[in-house]
Amino acid sequence: MVNQQAEAECKQQPRLEYVIHTGFSYTAMCYVFTCLPGVVLALIGYLYHRLKKVPKVPTIPSLWWGAGTAPETPLARPLIRRFRINVSDDELQDLKARLQRTAPFHPSMTGVGQHYGVHSTVLESVLQYWRHQYRWRERETFLNQYPQYKVNIQGLNIHFLHVRPRTKKAIPLLMVHGWAGSVREFYDMVPILTTQQPGRRFAFELVIPSLPGLGFSDGPSTPGLSATHIAVIFKNLMDALNIAQFYAHGGDWGGVVVQRMASLYPRSVLGVHSNFCFVNTVLSAFKLCLGRIIPGLVYTSSERRICNGTSNSWPFLMEEAGYFYLQATKPDTVGVALRDSPMGLAAYILEKFSTLTNPAFRDLEDGGLTRMFTMNQLLDNIMIYWISKSITSSMRIYSELFTNIRLELTMEKVPIKVPSGCARFPNEILLTPRYILQDKHKQLIHLTDHDEGGHFAAMERPAVLAEDICQFVRKARSR
Repeated sequence: MVNQQAEAECKQQPRLEYVIHTGFSYTAMCYVFTCLPGVVLALIGYLYHRLKKVPKVPTIPSLWWGAGTAPETPLARPLIRRFRINVSDDELQDLKARLQRTAPFHPSMTGVGQHYGVHSTVLESVLQYWRHQYRWRERETFLNQYPQYKVNIQGLNIHFLHVRPRTKKAIPLLMVHGWAGSVREFYDMVPILTTQQPGRRFAFELVIPSLPGLGFSDGPSTPGLSATHIAVIFKNLMDALNIAQFYAHGGDWGGVVVQRMASLYPRSVLGVHSNFCFVNTVLSAFKLCLGRIIPGLVYTSSERRICNGTSNSWPFLMEEAGYFYLQATKPDTVGVALRDSPMGLAAYILEKFSTLTNPAFRDLEDGGLTRMFTMNQLLDNIMIYWISKSITSSMRIYSELFTNIRLELTMEKVPIKVPSGCARFPNEILLTPRYILQDKHKQLIHLTDHDEGGHFAAMERPAVLAEDICQFVRKARSR
């Protein structure tokens, strides 16, 4: 009898443990599933609060970037000197000889378009035009048609165009180009902006500098000259010209520079306009990811079309970003080849003018180059790099981003409080919806979407971009 009772208790004990365990597990699961949404929401709220936290505007000193040491007593006002492009006959003969010695191009494969790089037929047509039809002395006269100057700012001789209109109602406008462009990008916009147009009672006084290390501006002797420090240099350039307040426009790296200027100097920059507006923060990345899942939370119906085209797709950006990684890590190495071979330089730069103008051009054997540009425009830009021997120093702006990555990421979070305008062209990369742009541009008073155009809008659509700038300035002045 005792043995039977013990056996029964032994059989009941596991069941009792199971009941207790199951009850506890069920209670715990109920608790977890009841509280989990609240925990997740609290975590998201905490992270969002941290990401929304705005850093103080940093104070950026006017560092010395030239060779040697800074003078103990700098000039009260830097000396501004006239400048003209004047290439020697010896330099032109050297270029001619190098073009004549160009080795036959490696034949491209059939049906690849520009997907493996610039097609050999494109290179052959560029070579023949450069050898036989491009007239440098005529182009030199063209490039010298606008007044040019140099001034030493923080140890660097900065090259710039300064074009004043004839009208007394002149509004100062700083215009900054990017890579792989140059001041040549803006030449076709100059007469439009410096002349009063129908319905517009003002014209612009234009200041168009070459980025440090690109074209006829000196490159730094020490590392660290990122976009934020270039913003300081260009602010000091405007001070040297005695221009206390001005509007600013930029594309590509120029867009980054003028947006940095607007954040750092809101009392000087009356308004900032760009055809390359984007926000590069953790919060913006989170919102973009959210927009992939629930588009309606981030994009308007029209923005879904323009912001999610081929140029903004991850496959396209990854396929076309090889130059970025190379220039961000080893610009001086690739610079050796590009500085020595004019056709190597042409191939490297023209690839960008093809694929970033329209992603569909990658499928074309001719790269679509002369659909949007003339061969003279393209070679003018390449010649600026060649005769100034600046390709190596021009590419370093990518590596300096990572040299000063903490500063640049901090500046990305600093809002722009002056009136802002953004022109979005459908084939531009990194197109950003208004919902995200407003995180940075607190007074986004002007946002336009255009039917055609890509990364080099100033050269592709000069009249359209010029009118967009004018519309923005008109709105900013009426506030």
